[in-house]
Amino acid sequence: MPRPIQAHIDQSALEHNLQVARRTSSSRIMAAIKADGYGHGLLRVAEALGEADGFALLDIEDAIRLREAGFGQVILLLEGVFSAEDLALVAEHELACVIHNPEQIALLDGYQGRGTLDIWLKVNTGMNRLGFSPQQIPQVMEQLQRHRAVREITLMTHFANADEPRGIAEPLALFNDVAGSYRVPRSLANSAALLRYPETHGDWVRPGIMLYGSSPFADVSAQQIGLKPAMTLSSQLISAREIRAGEEVGYGATFRAQHNMRIGIVTCGYADGYPRHAPNGTPVMVDGQRTKTVGRVSMDMLCVDLSDIPQAQVGARAVLWGDGMPIDEVARAAGTVSYELMCALTSRVQVV
Repeated sequence: MPRPIQAHIDQSALEHNLQVARRTSSSRIMAAIKADGYGHGLLRVAEALGEADGFALLDIEDAIRLREAGFGQVILLLEGVFSAEDLALVAEHELACVIHNPEQIALLDGYQGRGTLDIWLKVNTGMNRLGFSPQQIPQVMEQLQRHRAVREITLMTHFANADEPRGIAEPLALFNDVAGSYRVPRSLANSAALLRYPETHGDWVRPGIMLYGSSPFADVSAQQIGLKPAMTLSSQLISAREIRAGEEVGYGATFRAQHNMRIGIVTCGYADGYPRHAPNGTPVMVDGQRTKTVGRVSMDMLCVDLSDIPQAQVGARAVLWGDGMPIDEVARAAGTVSYELMCALTSRVQVV
C-alpha cells in the first residue's frame, strides 16, 4: 500500500476559475501553465483550461507535448528560445515566442526556415528581469517589423507590483508611451492586474495563480474573489499520544508544551514538498477541524495539536492545504507564497 498522502486535483475548480477570469475581462486569455501547470500536471491543467485562448509556459518540450496532444491554441514560450534548434521547433510546431534580448534577435537573423514566426516583444517597465528598455523599443520594433521571419508582433510587459499598494501607474504609463506608436496587440495583465486594474487588460491577459484557486493579494482572500482551490494536499494521522506540560516535540525541541495536551503525527514532510521552515502554529485541518502544527517539520512527518479534537484517531484525514484549508493561509504562516507550495510537491506524492 502506498503512503496515504495524496494531492487531489479538482479540474472543475480550474474550469470555474477560468470562468472567473473570463467574466472579469473581455480580453483573450493566455493561461499560464508553466512549471508543470503550477505543480498540478501540464496536460491535466490544459485539458481543464481548454477554453482558454492560449497557453503560456517556459519549456519547448512542454509546448510540443501540448501540440502533440491536440491543443491548437496559441502557445507562448515566455522566455523565448535559446538556440537555432529551438527556433526551428517553434516554426515546426507553430509556437509563439517572447523576444527579450539582442541575442534572440540574432537567432532570428540566422533563421533559414520557410515559415514565419509570431513574436511577443517584451518591454521592461521596471521589473528589470527580462525585456528591452522603452528607449530601445523603437529600434527593435523597426528591426522586427521588416524582418523576413516575423509574422505578427505583440507588445508585452510584466508588472512588478500589481499585487502591492504601489500599483501599476508608473509602468503602465511607460508601456503606453511606447506602445502608442504601434497598431499591434498588447498584453500586460497578470492575475493581480486582471482583477484590480481593468485599464491593463489590452488584447491578451495572462492569468496564472488565480486559475489554481489562490489569491494574488495579501489583503483579499481567494474566497472573496470567488475562486476555488484546484489542489488539495491531504494525508492521515499515523499516531496519537498524550504529552505532559514541559515535554518537547520534534527535532531541535522547537516546541515545548505549556500544558498537558494530545498530539498527532501526520505522514507528510519536506520530502513530500511541505515547507520545512513552516513554524509552530501553521494551520492544518484534522478530521474536519482546524488546528495547528507543533514542532519542526521533518522529512516524512509533521506533528499537529489534537487537544481540541478528541475524536481524531489514527487514520483520521488531515488536510495540509486546499479544500477547507486555504493554501494562502498556510503559505503566509510559513513565510512563503502559494506558488512555492504548489510547485514544491515531490514525485512521491500520489496525484489523483
